[in-house]
Amino acid sequence: MDPRTSRIAIERHREEGVDPVADDDLVAVEEPLEIQVGVGQADWKTVSITMRTPGQDRELATGFLYTEGIVSGNGDIESVEHCGPPVGPAGTKNVIRVRLAPSVSPAIERLERHFYTASSCGVCGKTSIEAVQLARRPHLGAGPSIPRDLLGRLPARLHEAQEVFHTTGGLHAAALFDVDGNLIAHGEDVGRHNAVDKVVGALVATGTLPAHDTLLVVSGRAGFELVQKALMASIPAMVAIGAPSSLAVDLAREFGMTLVGFVRGDQFNVYSGGERIR
Repeated sequence: MDPRTSRIAIERHREEGVDPVADDDLVAVEEPLEIQVGVGQADWKTVSITMRTPGQDRELATGFLYTEGIVSGNGDIESVEHCGPPVGPAGTKNVIRVRLAPSVSPAIERLERHFYTASSCGVCGKTSIEAVQLARRPHLGAGPSIPRDLLGRLPARLHEAQEVFHTTGGLHAAALFDVDGNLIAHGEDVGRHNAVDKVVGALVATGTLPAHDTLLVVSGRAGFELVQKALMASIPAMVAIGAPSSLAVDLAREFGMTLVGFVRGDQFNVYSGGERIR
């Protein structure tokens, strides 16, 4: 069984006046994931509990630690492993432990999510305004030069990569592309911030950060937390199928990120960094 989906019994109504039919449906799985870290021989410390869709858990955990400024690359990570008893419909393990290199002294105070973080929001577990500030200064550079016609093609390319969405209709997605439209990494999750962390975690694993000359495409709106995570990975451009928030626009303009929203075919809005589009 695919751990990302669950089949449940439903009552299907098709039209008025016709008796409902007993059926079943595939839904996206939402389960908690507890992320623990340890440095050297230190005891494990829980730094986040997030609701997520199982799959790419290692990427989710390492991407989270990278976008929080705790690790700067794969060299800071000694091991990543699942632990705990199997739970959920597919027997997934919902605790993941990341052992950090002894040379790393993580700024644990940045990880203020010592309690439940909802799948809908990547910052609502933060305990102070200061905790949502960037932990490292991004360096985006002048590039990339983005072909205008590429922007209109990216939503379809993202949709092609949404394997679980095709069967459930219930997941957010994020995908990283180069300026030729080639897919570099992608993630799906009930939490839009988790989908971005899965992308960043894949880049941590391959040692391809910072991600200059790339574009991050997200399936819904562009919120502050998504722009923040992209900036932490030095991704210079974000393309959203939906709307950006005011704070997302402010953050993108502050750091010179290209932010595009409401992409519909060859129509889109540019909120920041239009000089990169040719």
